[in-house]
Amino acid sequence: MRYELLGPLRIRHAEQSFSLSAPKVETTLATLLIGNGRVITKEHLVTELWGGRPPRRASAAVHVYVSQSRKFLAAAGGDPGRAIVTRPLGYELCLNGSSWDVDDFKDAMRAGRDLRSAGRHEEALARFEDALSLMRGPVLEGVTEGPVLTSFATWAEEERLQCLELSVESRTALGRHREVVGLLSTLTAQYPLRESFYRQLMLVLYRSERQAEALQVYRSAQRVLRAELGLEPHRSLRLLHQAILTSDRLLDLPTAG
Repeated sequence: MRYELLGPLRIRHAEQSFSLSAPKVETTLATLLIGNGRVITKEHLVTELWGGRPPRRASAAVHVYVSQSRKFLAAAGGDPGRAIVTRPLGYELCLNGSSWDVDDFKDAMRAGRDLRSAGRHEEALARFEDALSLMRGPVLEGVTEGPVLTSFATWAEEERLQCLELSVESRTALGRHREVVGLLSTLTAQYPLRESFYRQLMLVLYRSERQAEALQVYRSAQRVLRAELGLEPHRSLRLLHQAILTSDRLLDLPTAG
């Protein structure tokens, strides 16, 4: 069995895919999955499900949602009695050898970073692409989120953006800068306050012999940051801007030998 939470919650087993249509059950199972290997108290689940305004019989409702989670796992081919265990203070989800896409994502990112540090950019890029392929969309989109699910969704989005940055850096190190101009143009539009994407876009445009456009990207970043935050671009972005103005040879792609 395989648990997948980098997108809508999904269970895969024997080449079949199983999803939930009940938001409260999805929230319950997702909270238990995120805390796998640890006891999640009933009070904790109540907070995830209803925030600070639980219904009168919240504890009984939690019991029902846990029971429905077990039935869902059984329908997906799992052993619900072993997967979700009742403890004195709450419930514990045990993977019991099942795989989880979050673990696979972390492993791919760790391997990619190690390979990148070793200068093995082609292999690093492959691992970053493996990690990105696990991201199926926003985590639990449309499901009411408590503090645990909100924190997890925030972590997943930040990890996705870091993975994109690292994959771009590997492509750039391999001299494949023209491949990522379109992607980075989209990312700067989607995340206008993330300066790292501006920096990467300026560099790949410069290396693509598009110096004027690279300088225009800096002016756009400067305008947005001033308007939205009242700040000037970070020092690293300002230094890159100056290097592009002077055609600093340090910006050229390093050559072997």
